[in-house]
Amino acid sequence: MTTDIHNKQIEQFLTFELAREVYGVEILKVQEIRGWEAVRVIPNAPSFIKGVLNLRGSVIPIVDLRERFSLDQCDYTQKTVVIVLCVRHHRTETFVIGIVADAVSDVLDIKLDEIKKAPNFGTQLDTGYMRGMHVYKKNMIMLLDVDKLLNPDEIDGMDTLDDISPLDNEDSLS
Repeated sequence: MTTDIHNKQIEQFLTFELAREVYGVEILKVQEIRGWEAVRVIPNAPSFIKGVLNLRGSVIPIVDLRERFSLDQCDYTQKTVVIVLCVRHHRTETFVIGIVADAVSDVLDIKLDEIKKAPNFGTQLDTGYMRGMHVYKKNMIMLLDVDKLLNPDEIDGMDTLDDISPLDNEDSLS
C-alpha cells in the first residue's frame, strides 16, 4: 500500500527472516501467509524450487529463498512459513508463487525516500532481484522486488502449472 503523508510517499513491507537476516516484500504483493506443509516434488526442477502446493484448486510453485540466494540450509520448523505472492511476468501476466521463509517478522511503513539503492557488486553477483536496502532500528533490511526473484527462463512455464489438475487429497502431497 502506498500512501502520501505530508508529501512523503510511504509503502508497507512485510518483513521476514532468512538465515538470521531480515528481508522485506511489498505488502500489496502478498496474498497470504501459510505454515509450512509438505509439497509435491516436481522432477528436474531447479533445486531451489521445492515443489508445488495445492492452494484452493490452484497449483503454485514453492521457492526456497535460502537456496535461491545460496544461503546455508536448515531444517523447516514450526516457525517456517510460506509467503504466497502475486508475481508480475512480462509486465502484463501475473501468477502466484510461494516463498519459504524462516519466520515472518512485521509489517513496516517505509518512506520511499529512505530506501537506499541496492549496492552494485559487479557482474559476479546478481542483485537484480533487490529493490533496495532500508535501515530500521540499526538493522539492515533487504527489500526484494518479487517480480524479479526468478529470471524469465525460470518463470516461463510456471504460469501453466494451473493446467495441472489439483490434487484431491492433501495427504498425497508428501
